[in-house]
Amino acid sequence: MFISRWLPGLANLLRYRREWFSADVQAGLSVAAIQIPIAIAYAQIVGLPAQYGLYACVLPMIVYALIGSSRQLMVGPDAATCAMIAGAVAPLAMGDTQRTAELSVVVTLLVGAMLIGAGLARAGFIASFFSRPILIGYLNGIGLSLIAGQLSKVVGFSFVGEGFVLSLLDFLNRLGEIRWLTLTLGLAALAMLIVLPRRYPRLPVALVVVAVFTALSGLFGLDRFGVAVLGPVPGGMPHLAWPQISLEETKSLLRDALGIATVSFCSAMLTARSFAARHGYAINANHEFVALGVSNLAAGLSQGFAISGADSRTAVNDMVGGRSQLVGIVAALVIALVLLLFTAPMAWIPQAALGAVLLMAGWGLIDVQSLRSILTLSRFEFCLCLLTTAGVLGLGVLPGIIFAVTLAILRLLYSIYQPTDAVLGWLPGVEGQVNLRHHPEARTVPGLLVYRFDDAILFFNADYFKLRLLEAMQREQQIKAVLFDAEAVSSLDVTGLEALREVRATLAAQGVHFAIARARGRFLRMLVRSGLAREMEGELLFGSVRAGIRAYRLWRNRQRRAQAAPATDAP
Repeated sequence: MFISRWLPGLANLLRYRREWFSADVQAGLSVAAIQIPIAIAYAQIVGLPAQYGLYACVLPMIVYALIGSSRQLMVGPDAATCAMIAGAVAPLAMGDTQRTAELSVVVTLLVGAMLIGAGLARAGFIASFFSRPILIGYLNGIGLSLIAGQLSKVVGFSFVGEGFVLSLLDFLNRLGEIRWLTLTLGLAALAMLIVLPRRYPRLPVALVVVAVFTALSGLFGLDRFGVAVLGPVPGGMPHLAWPQISLEETKSLLRDALGIATVSFCSAMLTARSFAARHGYAINANHEFVALGVSNLAAGLSQGFAISGADSRTAVNDMVGGRSQLVGIVAALVIALVLLLFTAPMAWIPQAALGAVLLMAGWGLIDVQSLRSILTLSRFEFCLCLLTTAGVLGLGVLPGIIFAVTLAILRLLYSIYQPTDAVLGWLPGVEGQVNLRHHPEARTVPGLLVYRFDDAILFFNADYFKLRLLEAMQREQQIKAVLFDAEAVSSLDVTGLEALREVRATLAAQGVHFAIARARGRFLRMLVRSGLAREMEGELLFGSVRAGIRAYRLWRNRQRRAQAAPATDAP
């Protein structure tokens, strides 16, 4: 029971089927082939030597394989989180590689602790606040930032300005400083990265491109012609260590760690849920918080940096046919073998080739097709997507995301503040009620107004509800009763309850009866607790609109008979 709950990956491996082994090994080798060059390249985004990118793969992949519930998800360095780590530690490290490594470890440990805490607090619902337009806008912004930041590796000189706009302006002002041999190598690598996947979809293209240009660099000594290369990469496995850092520096990194944890989790959950749905199983968001948190702790303790779900490597795993968490273990062991035995050739990797890999990674984050789809569906969400991108580029990753989420919440509050409503009628041959605003030809019951309000009645929209209902009644003539269809009212607070009482009193002063149909859930419970349900029970509280209309007709018939009785008794 404990294993299946807290170690679902291990539980799955204990039920391992022999026929999965061949596919899992092949998928593990393929994932490692993609992971190695990408991890080396992503380490440079953070500002660290190549080996740190590989450190961030080995232990975290093994840990997630045992703890994670997704059978397809691969964890590892991610472009978005790497960009956020760089933004967090660069001002404190001041260009010192050793300090950058220590600060990155601290951020990673903080991220891991926050993710575990969020999982234990059952905060998986947080992922729901990042709507698809916000995530697309965020990834587009990260992609553009990554392209602007890594363009320097392809052109052969470093940019002075920081950020997307300043980097591009500096690049345009210094076009005369381009190193043409470096640019040629970068463009050739870029062309291979674009063309080869179309012809050979199963080929680990990033590894092939890096290997080809590393061989060319070593054979022809391209560093003598001004081509920057990676340089010596220390071999061996990382040692577990605790970073030396002051309390003040740790406090200054807390906000950045929170942003990285949030983005890391949401990115991983999107990927994990997508592939889980494809293979017919469910993902527990709260457990994934814990699994990703422990994996980040493993990354920090092994001198790596924060990791997330890796969508490109997960896609490779799924394409090759990986069936279980063994894929991650195989990939981690291959990367460990490279660290132990094959780091010497890495010294000849041209920076231009790594820059091309990162440019393609940045371009892969930009989703133009989804932008077009969102534009056709919702102009507001399209603008929200663009504003998120602009916020990430102009304000930074975390402030940009907070800005976009704030806009989305304000939009939600506005929609609740002024929800749709309707005066209802009936059309022959149409089941249920229709909105008279859309179908003015619909029939109504003379003297009865059937009104529907399409959201909760809470403190910030209670006055709006009261205003709309009274306006609807005034537009009609000779209304004797109002039947409120409350089916869409999911909740009611004290202010909303008072608004209901005021509506009832206002209508009563005009000689109009007020009744409620289809009250349920929290709305009904509030009516009962307040005593309003007891006051209305019987002739004014109904289980359906049809029952309310039937009661109204019976009441009208009694009224007519009562009015006709004196005339009948006259001599």
